[in-house]
Amino acid sequence: MSEDLPALRLKKHEERRLRAGHLWIYSNEVDIAHTPLKHFAPGQAVRIEDYRGHPLGTGYVNPHSLICARLVSRDPKHVLDRSLLIHRLNIALSLRERLFAAPFYRLVHGEGDALPGLVVDRFDDVVVAQITTAGMERQKEAIVEALEKVLKPSAIVLRNDSGTRKPEGLESYVETAAGNLAETVTLVENGARFAIDPLGGQKTGWFFDHRMNRARMQRYAKGLRVLDVFSYVGGWGIQAAVAGAEEVTCIESSAAAIDRLHANAELNGLGERVISVQGDAFEALKQLREERQRFDLVIVDPPAFIKRKKDFSEGLNAYHRINQMALQVLNKGGYLISASCSWHLGREQLRDTLLKASRHVDRAVQITEQGHQGPDHPVHPAIPETDYLKAFFLRVLAS
Repeated sequence: MSEDLPALRLKKHEERRLRAGHLWIYSNEVDIAHTPLKHFAPGQAVRIEDYRGHPLGTGYVNPHSLICARLVSRDPKHVLDRSLLIHRLNIALSLRERLFAAPFYRLVHGEGDALPGLVVDRFDDVVVAQITTAGMERQKEAIVEALEKVLKPSAIVLRNDSGTRKPEGLESYVETAAGNLAETVTLVENGARFAIDPLGGQKTGWFFDHRMNRARMQRYAKGLRVLDVFSYVGGWGIQAAVAGAEEVTCIESSAAAIDRLHANAELNGLGERVISVQGDAFEALKQLREERQRFDLVIVDPPAFIKRKKDFSEGLNAYHRINQMALQVLNKGGYLISASCSWHLGREQLRDTLLKASRHVDRAVQITEQGHQGPDHPVHPAIPETDYLKAFFLRVLAS
């Protein structure tokens, strides 16, 4: 019960954003005269109050973070514990089971699923979770117990090595928290099979957010020569080959990812149609242009070039350069799929960047489709940061 929790009181009018639906509280919004932040321990559960002492709900606090508290429940009777976790997991699961025929999806998407600080990806009977806040870290055992209760998985992996843990004062670690984990885990997406490494791969080992965009891509790929830039383990490229692409070239800087890419190509019987180029994407594109290589479909899905607001100018330039270089190796009449996972780069800004890049190389383009993160990455309507993924499908006009 929240009556047993210490209070975190807000300044006058600072509750407006919470009442409008937001879940975050910033340190400058707290009435430190009544509830000094220094009195709280990182991750401590609190009762959140407006300036008059009226309850707004329950959550957890971290006095050392700019986002010093997160609202977990608007009902003061509910606190973050095993029971609430099981309830929220079941709500999240009901959406995924309605939308996806097979158990491969993001089960929990942080604030989008009312569980701030927690991400859970499901690979059939293997679950990979990421805890990014001190409040959720305190619930580590309860999270594992709740996942066991709801899903009964064969293994639960905690990929708690994200850089977002550092501002929360949390250590980095990876562990198998329950069950036994095989060396690789197999998933199925859009008719293709992939073996991934949930312990050593990027993030949780896979990026489910582009699933719908990769499905869109498959309608374009048949019979085409495809270039997949920033390929990782072949999510886009192998799915293009499965859809009937004539040949797929994948650019990837990581040798380990390239090994996994070729293993995944073999897993789908595509060994001869998928080739790789190891190296920096910009340098590889430059080399392909100098060799006068041309492709019918180029996919550009880079890591976030703009991770922080102060990186915006440099990152925007990188998006412009990579898309310009992609257009330079694209045949007339060909297609460019360009994506960004940088929340700081808005959809309109990416569209304008693509327009400027096309005009810089004297290419006329048309936008045929626009993509978004999949429904297993639900957007919290009051938190723009949860709406981060965008993709544009462009055709280069022949004249």
